[in-house]
Amino acid sequence: MDVEDTTLVTEPSEKYLNKKQLVLYRNWRESFIEWLVHEGKDPERLEGYAEGTIDKTAYRTGQFARWVWDAEGGFTLQFTHDHADEFMQELLYDDYSGGHKANTQKAIKRLFKWLAHERGGETWEPERPFSNHRGASQPQEYLTLEERRKIREAALEYGNIPGYNDLSPEERDRWRGYIAQRLGKPKSEIVPNDWQKMNGWKFTSLTWVSLDAGLRPIEVERAKVSWCDIDNGVLRIPESDSAKVDENWVVSLTQQTTEALSRWLDERDQYEKYEGVETLWLTREGNPYSSSSLKYVLERLCAIAGIEVEHRSLS
Repeated sequence: MDVEDTTLVTEPSEKYLNKKQLVLYRNWRESFIEWLVHEGKDPERLEGYAEGTIDKTAYRTGQFARWVWDAEGGFTLQFTHDHADEFMQELLYDDYSGGHKANTQKAIKRLFKWLAHERGGETWEPERPFSNHRGASQPQEYLTLEERRKIREAALEYGNIPGYNDLSPEERDRWRGYIAQRLGKPKSEIVPNDWQKMNGWKFTSLTWVSLDAGLRPIEVERAKVSWCDIDNGVLRIPESDSAKVDENWVVSLTQQTTEALSRWLDERDQYEKYEGVETLWLTREGNPYSSSSLKYVLERLCAIAGIEVEHRSLS
């Protein structure tokens, strides 16, 4: 394997950097990947890692670097053990699989092993080691089959409002205030077309696709238009975006879900905030969905469906 076979700087990382920072970071990464290829596994025997391990290590250490830049308020190549400990502590509470957490920890250990090799410092031993055991962490409660049916039905109602032509002028005025709040725009700027946005297919497609595919919150956050294969009724999730498996993942969708997703893709093209954006679903503020924003959606769906959530931790 050659260094050229690995993506040295991914697009998300490149967006953080100016031209000079990009040159410096690319050279730094090239040295790191070169070491992984030729001696990373066993420097004494000059034994490197397999191609798959190197690609995943490059991807996950790139995520770590961006986290450090966010934490430090800008570009740096001075990664510390404190950075690594804080990053892993934050990862602990994120909705990633146990396998992803363990593999990310291994990738960061390889990074600090290289830094110790380069600088003569110490390798990093995490304060809390993660296990690769897939059964180590399970959600406390699942939705039952009956509850899943109710949630699917609730998704047809979530966010819907009476039709514009079904309301009197006085009623329309009251609904304009509600729509203005939901869409984050002045009441005076609400037009009949905004009623269409409120009765769209976003929440239905998001909910049904998540149920069919068993998506984790992080996968909903990462979901892209390119995943959607409407003709074959499947999602095609690349390995780099999957929190469950270490390979490309194809998951079937029901006919109803495929129809809802197809309608959402058509509707999505009408909204300015999605122009030039691959993210499949965005919040009202134009951000990808996070665990907290998805929790709010689930709670609202449960309220519509009449599902008690007060003493449950639902997945």
